[in-house]
Amino acid sequence: MSITLPVPSTTHTNSLEHSDGAVTSAQGAFDEELLVRRIVPVTHDVTSFVLEAPTGAPLRFDPGQHVRITVTVDGQELQRSFTIASPPTRPAGLTLTIKRHPGGVVTSWLHERLRTGDRVRVQGPFGAFSCRGYPASPTLELPGGGYLFLSAGSGITPLMSMARTLADEGSDADIAFVHSARTPADIIFRRETAALAESGLSLRALTVCETDSVAERWEGPRGRLGRDLLRWAVPDAADREVFLCGPAGYMDATRQLLLDLGVVPERIHQESFTVAEPVAPAPASGTARTVQLRRSGRTVSCDEAHTVLETLEAAGVRLPSSCRQGMCGTCKLTLVEGRVDMAHQGGIRPREIQRGGFLPCCSRPETDLVIDA
Repeated sequence: MSITLPVPSTTHTNSLEHSDGAVTSAQGAFDEELLVRRIVPVTHDVTSFVLEAPTGAPLRFDPGQHVRITVTVDGQELQRSFTIASPPTRPAGLTLTIKRHPGGVVTSWLHERLRTGDRVRVQGPFGAFSCRGYPASPTLELPGGGYLFLSAGSGITPLMSMARTLADEGSDADIAFVHSARTPADIIFRRETAALAESGLSLRALTVCETDSVAERWEGPRGRLGRDLLRWAVPDAADREVFLCGPAGYMDATRQLLLDLGVVPERIHQESFTVAEPVAPAPASGTARTVQLRRSGRTVSCDEAHTVLETLEAAGVRLPSSCRQGMCGTCKLTLVEGRVDMAHQGGIRPREIQRGGFLPCCSRPETDLVIDA
């Protein structure tokens, strides 16, 4: 059995190397029901859920990591991944700042049904999208090192975790933080970002809004982030460690802007979690492969142009899934026979792949498959 793995331009590993040389791994440190301690409205469609262990035990994670939550909606168990917005320097709990997506089953349930005192199953943390693993390098102009945080919409949450951590630790790094929002009413952490810049942390914050909101005319930069605006806002971008998070289209466009400004690919780290509902795949094209589910006894036909997850969902097979971009690892299965082309982004460990693990959300069959499902 073999799995073809395309190498991404920037590879995030599961072990995080700290600036002091120590290597730790916070992957999957907890799997338990956490208590909802507080629920805090942030914007008209964004809410923060403050969670803690019922025992009061500290929760260990790295800034920028994400967790997987499990809820039961209409009798169906569903899982989604959300990044942690709070810093690990406050380990009594963790905060998930979650945007309600139109039509999103889980995010709507969380906003409408979850209450203070409830418990929710949380697994994690996962991911290596963290300033812990990619510390900023000092330069003559930036002796404490420099970071560039770029976010759009709810993609600000892991970057806020990093900024809060650096502030709590008294970091002397210089941070340029550029956030994109649709309107002023959609700006997440608006007051806190400004407060961090006044807390002693060397942070310059800039927000770009596409248009005005009903209640406010935006007086700052308008439209979408472009090359000239980014060059003006952060002329030394090429000297900084860059963390990028937001919708896929935003990240693709912004990554190209960074490359145009001379930022080397190795210094661009990105992450995205998009709430995606199951949809039927497009008509088949190319060579069809059989996918046999060993435990259920079902066999379906999967075209090379479609992922295994898309095909199984179209056949009525429901699997846990969150990001659909090979990052979160929620849909992980075991491949018993066959070969797939897996374009993952760090949601699976090398040793899991060696044991036959694969992510159906980003895998297309190269041969007939037998799956342990």
